[in-house]
Amino acid sequence: MTKLNIKTRSIDKIATAHQTREGNFEVNRPLPSPGINNINPFLMLDNFGPTAIKPGEQGGVGEHPHRGFETVTYLLSGEIEHKDSSGGQAIIKAGQVQWMTAGSGLVHSELHSPEFTQKGGVIHGLQLWVNLPKKDKMTTPHYKILGQDDIISFQKDEITVRIIAGELDDHKSTTKTHTPVNYFHLTLPAGTQTELKIPHTHNSFAYIISGRGEFGEDSQKAKSTQLVLFKNDGETVQIKNTETENLEVILLSGEPIHEPIASYGPFVMNSFDEIYEAINDYQMGRMGSL
Repeated sequence: MTKLNIKTRSIDKIATAHQTREGNFEVNRPLPSPGINNINPFLMLDNFGPTAIKPGEQGGVGEHPHRGFETVTYLLSGEIEHKDSSGGQAIIKAGQVQWMTAGSGLVHSELHSPEFTQKGGVIHGLQLWVNLPKKDKMTTPHYKILGQDDIISFQKDEITVRIIAGELDDHKSTTKTHTPVNYFHLTLPAGTQTELKIPHTHNSFAYIISGRGEFGEDSQKAKSTQLVLFKNDGETVQIKNTETENLEVILLSGEPIHEPIASYGPFVMNSFDEIYEAINDYQMGRMGSL
């Protein structure tokens, strides 16, 4: 039997997140970065915190609109209360994910939960923006909270893998996505490495939450708050932890959406006429309010 020669992806670019603020969240934003406007279908990635919040200190991101894409909020510590103009309300707890489809448009807020505000603590998480195809951009807004029963966790090559969306080996998430997307959270203990299969048609990147590692067939080094963009030249990605501390990595891959992108702040459509329409609808109150 002939052994198949499966190539490991090499590295295209390594980008360091720039710092900004959203509400009172301190944010490291690796996407977009200079020279990387988006990694189709992924539009933006924010790593907020870790930020220590004093008891009684209120904060978060207040009322704001979205249209034409999805926000995926993965909370690593703390609590966030979501409210939106469709009447939705939920508390996102540490280890949980909120997958929100803004679709035709809504207004929402992402504030510290009342209990977290009272007690204080450390707020830390990630928010990913995922584009929607034209046929789904005006779908009815909705969201889902992914808890422990929705997120698959297993061991592979001595590393811990959490599947938020997509599939790996024989493990498949029940999370429904509008286009094919893989979202993995990897924890590599010291001295471990792994090679994960990624569909050859997917664009793929890794973001380092903490630690240092080596990536790709050429073992390029990257550290926390850096994004590693893989070339589309193979079917696997390789990650090594040669340090003495854990390496925490988010690995994302997705089928690109071959459609025009027009964006302005919280609106992502296919043309600027649609952007102007979104702005007008928001200003006229057609996306509702809290």
